[in-house]
Order: sequence, then C-alpha cells, then structure tokens
Amino acid sequence: MIRKRCGWAKNDLIMQVYHDEEWGVPLHDDKKLFEFLILDGAQAGLSWRTILLRRKGYRKAFHNFNAKRMAAYGPKDVKRLLGDPGIIRNRAKVASAIQNAKAYLQVKKEFGSFDRYLWGFIKEKKRRSRAGTYRDIRVTSPDAEAMSKDLRSRGFSFVGPTICYAFMQAAGMVDDHVHGCFRSK
Repeated sequence: MIRKRCGWAKNDLIMQVYHDEEWGVPLHDDKKLFEFLILDGAQAGLSWRTILLRRKGYRKAFHNFNAKRMAAYGPKDVKRLLGDPGIIRNRAKVASAIQNAKAYLQVKKEFGSFDRYLWGFIKEKKRRSRAGTYRDIRVTSPDAEAMSKDLRSRGFSFVGPTICYAFMQAAGMVDDHVHGCFRSK
C-alpha cells in the first residue's frame, strides 16, 4: 500500500520509518524526551537524517542517555566523546549535552518530571497545524519561543526557538503532518 506522507520523507527509508512510527507521536517518557532534546540540539546546522543515522552511536556514547551519569562526565569523557565517530564531534554540542543533563536533573527535581515541565508549555493539549505542504510548516511558534527562553534560563543550551519547535514536533506536542498525509488524522 502506498501511503501519502508529508513530503520530506519521500524516497528515504530511514526518514520514512521515522515519519511513520515516531515523528509527531505524543511522548511522555522523561528519558526519551531528554534523548530527543539532546538529539535536536545536536542536529543544529545539520540534517535530521544525519542525526538519525547516528542515534545508535549517541545512545552508546552517552550511556543510553543516563542523565545522572552524563552530568558527572569530566574531561576524560569529553575527550572520549570528541573522538567517537558515532556522534557529531563538536565540542560545543558535547559540552551542551553534559550541561543539559545537569539542567534536566534540576528540572525533574523541581517539577517531578521532565514531561510535566515540557508539556506545560502547551498546557498539555497537542497543537495541530494545517499546512498544505511540508514547505508551509513553520519553524517556530510562541510556545517554542517560551520553552526556549525558559530552558535557557535553567541552564540548557542548544535550545533556541527553532530547535525547541523541532523538538515539539518530534515529541508530538505539535502535529505538523500536512493535510493529506496518512498520519494527519
């Protein structure tokens, strides 16, 4: 059966699987939300496909996104990560992942869960867009701008409004499947 997709996943199996099974599915698992936030930050300036191809490498390099362990990383860990071909070896992005682990643990402590904190930016009600084509999908929103500002105030980095909006799409906080996409229902 041929399924009509949003357009950006056409003719690319890894992107099709991601689109069909993950993108836009409401996510409420703290650890998975943390993983998505780290991966969206790593994606800055790169294609999402590049990150998907390295996701397994990220999981291995960052101890399956164990935030407590990541928060304790020191100079030896940074050196290890910068030499790991399974991830994007950018010093600022590696430092960001470590700092974001520390900030994530503080948010969980304050709010009880990362899920409660993040979904609070949209009042726990999934937003839907009605873009006609994937080119019509916006790249940020007032909710993403508010999330970005608050995350930065709590010590997170690589969390600008565009990254936050991409994260919100990935985590299913907004549904940007275009009209006619089989997932838009």
